[in-house]
Amino acid sequence: MERMTIKELKEQSNIEIIESIMKMNNGYVTSKELSNLGIHRMYLNIMKEKGMIEKVGNGIYIDSSKIEDSYFVFNLELPNVIYSHMTALYFHGLSIKAPNDKYDITVPNNYFNYKIKNHNVFYVDKKTYKLGLTEVETPMGNKVRVYDIERCICDIIRSKNRMDSEHIKYSIREYLKRKDKDIVKLSNYANEMGIKDEVMSYVEVFYE
Repeated sequence: MERMTIKELKEQSNIEIIESIMKMNNGYVTSKELSNLGIHRMYLNIMKEKGMIEKVGNGIYIDSSKIEDSYFVFNLELPNVIYSHMTALYFHGLSIKAPNDKYDITVPNNYFNYKIKNHNVFYVDKKTYKLGLTEVETPMGNKVRVYDIERCICDIIRSKNRMDSEHIKYSIREYLKRKDKDIVKLSNYANEMGIKDEVMSYVEVFYE
């Protein structure tokens, strides 16, 4: 058996570290993570050439044996983007249908990236950008940034002219059936967003 050179040992060691990172990250690794560990990005190219990983976004790689989670990759690639409105309600189990390739997303007023232009983009000020921000798991088990349920209900009411009215009615009805609904939080959010009377009117109409 041939002895490995120092270079080959280092390559094997770094690849094993990257594989460990991917195991912890449900199959994903980013070039930023490697830089933070002092591992050169060339090892990603080595692994890519060996067919061990595939590039799925800017500096984002996935184990070749895994199926890409487009929701997760999009969120990972654009950290200022928050899933909102009907897309977020889908993750919360309160939307009639799953989103297609066009997501409802919210970003700060001054933000732009060409990758968001084909989506339903909602711009908000700094005051409400992080209101109700949380994380949920996608159907494939990866965590993404979304607004919580109460914030989403406020959002779809505020943006009702851009939403399907039947989808709005369905989401509100289903929300009001939930045992974990928080009407006080909903009222507080609506008040901060300047739409309290409108939101409470919807609640009164659909409350059973």
